Amino acid sequence: MRATIRNLRTVQCGLIVAATMLTGCATKHEPVRVAVPIPCRVAIPARPIMPTEGLTPDASLDAFVQAAAAEIERREGYEVELRAALGACQDAPTEAMQAQK
Repeated sequence: MRATIRNLRTVQCGLIVAATMLTGCATKHEPVRVAVPIPCRVAIPARPIMPTEGLTPDASLDAFVQAAAAEIERREGYEVELRAALGACQDAPTEAMQAQK
């Protein structure tokens, strides 16, 4: 009689474990999207030679003003290149993630 009760309890435990395992298969699993940082592959623009760097110490005031005005234009162009490279690094992961959706 005791052997029969033990066998019955073993079968009951086995059924409970099997039912629990099958309920795990019945649930719906949703994929989870995780942002993964990727290295930036944009080339850093080369720093241009500035016009004031080539001036001699005895350069006239007019030559210095002309070189300084040209340097402002060159620095602004260089800043645009740097901002474009930085923007490409910041936008690349977001665009790739939006393409997956």
